[in-house]
Amino acid sequence: MFIDAVKIFAPATIAFFAGLAITPILTHYLYKHQMWKKKAGKEAGLGDDRGTPIFNELHKHKEVGTPRMGGIIIWASVLLTIIAVWLLSKIFPGEITSKMDFLSRNQTWLPLFTLIAASLVGLIDDILQIRGNGGYIAGGLSLNKRIVMVLSIGFIGGWWFFFKLGMSGVGVPFLGNFDIGWLFIPFFMLVMLALFSGGVIDGIDGLSGGVMASIFAAYAGIAFFNNQIDLAAFCAVIVGGILAFLWFNVPPARFYMSETGMLGLTTTLTVVAFMTNEVLLLPIIAFPLFATTLTNIIQVSSKKFRNGKKVFLVAPIHHHFEAKGWPAYKVTMRFWIISIIFAVIGMITALIS
Repeated sequence: MFIDAVKIFAPATIAFFAGLAITPILTHYLYKHQMWKKKAGKEAGLGDDRGTPIFNELHKHKEVGTPRMGGIIIWASVLLTIIAVWLLSKIFPGEITSKMDFLSRNQTWLPLFTLIAASLVGLIDDILQIRGNGGYIAGGLSLNKRIVMVLSIGFIGGWWFFFKLGMSGVGVPFLGNFDIGWLFIPFFMLVMLALFSGGVIDGIDGLSGGVMASIFAAYAGIAFFNNQIDLAAFCAVIVGGILAFLWFNVPPARFYMSETGMLGLTTTLTVVAFMTNEVLLLPIIAFPLFATTLTNIIQVSSKKFRNGKKVFLVAPIHHHFEAKGWPAYKVTMRFWIISIIFAVIGMITALIS
């Protein structure tokens, strides 16, 4: 038990300090090359051509001059930590160093590959947005292209789980495992798309980092009690990388997480949730992500079917609170609190079910 705890917390700490160490290098590059949007604001998206004037007014001075691609800190620190621990076990072979190595084929290869591959795709989108005309959609990959991209990643992941890992069941809390056969693949794709849509929570300084840290910490705890120690260590390392990013992303943010962070984290979260067989607890553990997506759907549907009438001043909901006059830091802190509470509720549910 003691060595397992060390195996989880020590790499997480290494990831945190690794993230702090590489941040000055990344920051220098991002500011030197002006890696930010050249025009603040965004289009409405989701088939809505009315624009987002309230959002654009709230953020007209925030997006220009603050670099994107801060998510590099997260996945780079995770990758560096995994490599460092693995090298340590090879250069100094021994009982302790071997046990500390959490790079395993059955638990960490797949989520690590997903994190790096999806983050690199997100990085391409960030670069396109920076070099484009500055619009949220026109300056990067279109919404339709990003949806196709996420569904493609989800198909590969679902296919791997179904055919390579022989997984076709979904764990239902308190009821057990239910086999859904080949429907497992489209279900996997749907979950990944749902989590990806929650990535719009990356809209206020510090908000997405705190929320994602709580979510991955909860799944680290679930994996630990499932005796998936390597997977628990991997989730904890992600938390360490997020905390390093968050150190520089609290208001005023030095950089934004952007797509290279959120795409990597949401797709990896999908893989982790299925590996722990607690995917149906995602609406609880990742409640802020689903709530954010739901408010977007409600807003767009209301404007479409109620002659342009809105439910929220601006969607997603964290911007609604901004528009009502809440300071950004208050929105962020309260979302952190909600995220922690729901993550704990979800983890407890997983442990007792």
